[in-house]
Amino acid sequence: MVERDVTHVIFDVDGLLLDTEKLYDVVTQEIVGPYGKRFDWSVKVKMMGRPPPQSAQILVNELQLPMTNMEFLDKAKAGFARHFPTANLMPGVERLVRHLYNHGIPMALATGSSATDYDDKITKHRDLFRLFSHVVTGDDPSVKNGKPAPDVFLTAASRFSTPPLEMSHVLVFEDAPNGIAAAKCAGMWTVMVPDARIDPQMTKEAHLVIKTLDEFDPQAWGLPSF
Repeated sequence: MVERDVTHVIFDVDGLLLDTEKLYDVVTQEIVGPYGKRFDWSVKVKMMGRPPPQSAQILVNELQLPMTNMEFLDKAKAGFARHFPTANLMPGVERLVRHLYNHGIPMALATGSSATDYDDKITKHRDLFRLFSHVVTGDDPSVKNGKPAPDVFLTAASRFSTPPLEMSHVLVFEDAPNGIAAAKCAGMWTVMVPDARIDPQMTKEAHLVIKTLDEFDPQAWGLPSF
């Protein structure tokens, strides 16, 4: 039975389409380790889904690092450039994306990553990522505020060649609580595929929570069935 009338789909990237979160962990620990610090989940979960400057500021504050957020990002740049191109797809991604594309469902990407980092991350998967009509990155001039503000999702929705009639016709896939908050603030439906370590209490705002994209049932949202 059709529960929602979805016409457009927007995907987050990190931790949802691409398995990049472990790469962030490696690079971050390389930087904080020499200061006797450990980058653990309690800090990471506060950073997830936020634009790089905000995320880095949380890290600096939480670990009391002797540097500014921008100094951290400068230190991380080389590590990210080295590791991001190795990113693999998360389970169920290729099947779902190609299915929606083959049925003419407009799809876009909305990520807090910079355009440069995004380009590095999709290195191994450019053919798949060409199926999206457009991507809005965190450094896009139209994105005044990062997640949990709705800017990135509203911008992504506005750039479809045929925009949705209402934001309630848009379905957003996210892995982070801040992303879910941003999409709901934009008036969109949400499917969350959280990291297994996230406290279940932090997933309750999503309209649907699944373990992997393999579990998603398009027909329940008014989309073509597999």
